[in-house]
Amino acid sequence: MRPVYFDHAATTPVDRDVLEAMLPYFTEEYGNPSELHALGREGRRAVDAARAAVAVALNASPGEIVFTSGGTEADNLALTGCLERFEPGHLIVSAVEHPAVMETAKALARRGWDLDLVPVDRDGLLDHEAYERAFRPDTRLVSVMLANNVVGTIQPIADLARIARDRGAVFHTDAVQAAGAVPVDVKALGVDLLSLSGHKLYGPKGVGALYVRRGTRLAPLVHGGGHERRLRSGTENVPAIVGLGAALTRAVEHMPGDGARVTALRERLVAGVLDAVPETRLLGHPSRRLPGNAAFAVRYVEGESMLLQLDREGIMVSSGSACASGSGEPSHVLLALGLPPEEAHGSIRVTLGRENTEREVDRFLQVFSPIVARLRAMSPLYHAGA
Repeated sequence: MRPVYFDHAATTPVDRDVLEAMLPYFTEEYGNPSELHALGREGRRAVDAARAAVAVALNASPGEIVFTSGGTEADNLALTGCLERFEPGHLIVSAVEHPAVMETAKALARRGWDLDLVPVDRDGLLDHEAYERAFRPDTRLVSVMLANNVVGTIQPIADLARIARDRGAVFHTDAVQAAGAVPVDVKALGVDLLSLSGHKLYGPKGVGALYVRRGTRLAPLVHGGGHERRLRSGTENVPAIVGLGAALTRAVEHMPGDGARVTALRERLVAGVLDAVPETRLLGHPSRRLPGNAAFAVRYVEGESMLLQLDREGIMVSSGSACASGSGEPSHVLLALGLPPEEAHGSIRVTLGRENTEREVDRFLQVFSPIVARLRAMSPLYHAGA
């Protein structure tokens, strides 16, 4: 029986059409885009075409797109690159950011920046009043992710960015999970900086992009030959950049159909889990969430145990963010939602993608309830609480 992959928030397979678009740039068209000869010019043409494609998908201008090695580098460049030109002051981030933002913000705090972590409610939405209270005259930067990588909650970024802009702060959003899954229009959102990553939207690993609104000043993190408007030195990864442009273009073109189908699968899975497994609740906002995200807190069971039991059945899910797995600590996102540590440890994240089917969802539902029942039967916490 074919394995079932329900971990698309961690990574996605490269789309076959995307791979086909990339292949010539590994072999026949292998030139360095900085060179003036024919192979170099073809490499430059391919990079420019991909930059234009990403810009069209985001409703930006090609000159506002900077290619990076991935979402993590894009986030680091956005935060550190922006604040490098200021004396230490104040920055604001949400309490549920991806580690690429959270750890960068903490590193800036160690360098003298005052850091405010704005709380969220039990659904993962930012506390609007706390957000407005957090601003100070020396607030230079705000970073709030568009869609959460653990529970899928989508933030009202346009409103949050407007508030930051009115107070003179630069606004960054991590759109790594959102890009390709929901509409992302940088002009409608009103953001200054926006990060995305290729491997979350059926493109290759090792490539991402940062939207930098015209007039927003950044200092480079990587110095060298002055590539990418002197913001990211290093010979461009032409095949990966081509793949990112192709993947994002395809995702936007097919978004209405893919989004509706994946949402229907998610609703089928959520209803089945909540109906069959008692003392389980859906995490994140019930409606303002990514199409494929279904995160659950299952009481009296360890998330890792559920993951391993499902893996034995050929079903791959996550017990939290793949970027933090193995730490042994409960997810800071789930703790920010108000879950006690023991419930946060009992979380599971199911993230569906465009290739998943109703049959796979039904297979998950068939095995998940018995797995939880077996694990609870061995749990002293379950017997103590029963």
